[in-house]
Amino acid sequence: MKKKIKYSSEKIGDVKVINDFLPKPEELVFKEDTVKVTLNLSKSSIDFFKGIARKHGSKYQKVIRTLLDNYSSRYSER
Repeated sequence: MKKKIKYSSEKIGDVKVINDFLPKPEELVFKEDTVKVTLNLSKSSIDFFKGIARKHGSKYQKVIRTLLDNYSSRYSER
Protein backbone atom coordinates (compact mmCIF):
# COMPACT_ATOMS: atom_id res chain seq x y z
CA MET A 1 0.00 0.00 0.00
CA LYS A 2 1.81 3.04 -1.22
CA LYS A 3 -1.15 5.41 -1.03
CA LYS A 4 -1.76 6.81 2.40
CA ILE A 5 -5.36 6.60 3.59
CA LYS A 6 -6.82 9.94 4.57
CA TYR A 7 -9.50 9.76 7.23
CA SER A 8 -12.07 12.45 7.89
CA SER A 9 -14.54 13.07 10.68
CA GLU A 10 -17.59 13.07 8.44
CA LYS A 11 -20.87 11.55 9.54
CA ILE A 12 -21.17 7.88 8.53
CA GLY A 13 -24.93 7.80 8.15
CA ASP A 14 -27.42 5.18 9.24
CA VAL A 15 -25.66 2.26 10.89
CA LYS A 16 -27.26 -1.14 11.33
CA VAL A 17 -25.84 -3.54 13.91
CA ILE A 18 -25.72 -7.12 12.67
CA ASN A 19 -25.91 -9.99 15.14
CA ASP A 20 -22.87 -12.24 15.30
CA PHE A 21 -23.46 -15.08 12.84
CA LEU A 22 -20.04 -16.72 12.94
CA PRO A 23 -19.74 -20.16 14.58
CA LYS A 24 -17.91 -20.58 17.88
CA PRO A 25 -14.26 -21.67 17.55
CA GLU A 26 -15.03 -25.13 18.93
CA GLU A 27 -17.66 -25.59 16.20
CA LEU A 28 -15.01 -25.05 13.52
CA VAL A 29 -13.02 -28.11 14.57
CA PHE A 30 -14.76 -31.08 13.03
CA LYS A 31 -13.49 -34.25 14.64
CA GLU A 32 -14.78 -37.56 13.39
CA ASP A 33 -14.08 -41.04 14.72
CA THR A 34 -11.36 -42.72 12.69
CA VAL A 35 -9.95 -46.22 12.45
CA LYS A 36 -6.33 -46.91 11.55
CA VAL A 37 -5.84 -49.26 8.61
CA THR A 38 -2.87 -50.50 6.62
CA LEU A 39 -3.29 -50.15 2.89
CA ASN A 40 -0.86 -50.86 0.07
CA LEU A 41 -1.18 -48.36 -2.79
CA SER A 42 0.84 -47.89 -5.96
CA LYS A 43 3.63 -45.33 -5.96
CA SER A 44 1.93 -43.44 -8.78
CA SER A 45 -1.28 -43.10 -6.70
CA ILE A 46 0.64 -41.83 -3.67
CA ASP A 47 2.58 -39.37 -5.85
CA PHE A 48 -0.72 -38.13 -7.29
CA PHE A 49 -2.27 -37.55 -3.85
CA LYS A 50 0.91 -35.96 -2.50
CA GLY A 51 0.89 -33.54 -5.43
CA ILE A 52 -2.71 -32.53 -4.76
CA ALA A 53 -1.99 -32.15 -1.04
CA ARG A 54 1.12 -30.04 -1.65
CA LYS A 55 -0.79 -27.80 -4.10
CA HIS A 56 -3.52 -27.13 -1.53
CA GLY A 57 -1.40 -27.09 1.64
CA SER A 58 -2.80 -30.29 3.08
CA LYS A 59 -1.61 -33.79 3.95
CA TYR A 60 -1.96 -36.61 1.45
CA GLN A 61 -3.59 -38.94 3.99
CA LYS A 62 -6.34 -36.38 4.51
CA VAL A 63 -6.86 -36.09 0.74
CA ILE A 64 -7.25 -39.88 0.45
CA ARG A 65 -9.55 -39.99 3.50
CA THR A 66 -11.74 -37.22 2.07
CA LEU A 67 -11.93 -39.00 -1.28
CA LEU A 68 -13.00 -42.26 0.37
CA ASP A 69 -15.50 -40.50 2.64
CA ASN A 70 -17.09 -38.72 -0.34
CA TYR A 71 -17.19 -41.90 -2.39
CA SER A 72 -18.71 -44.00 0.39
CA SER A 73 -21.33 -41.38 1.28
CA ARG A 74 -22.25 -40.99 -2.41
CA TYR A 75 -22.82 -44.71 -2.98
CA SER A 76 -24.08 -45.83 0.43
CA GLU A 77 -27.74 -46.69 0.82
CA ARG A 78 -29.83 -43.76 1.93
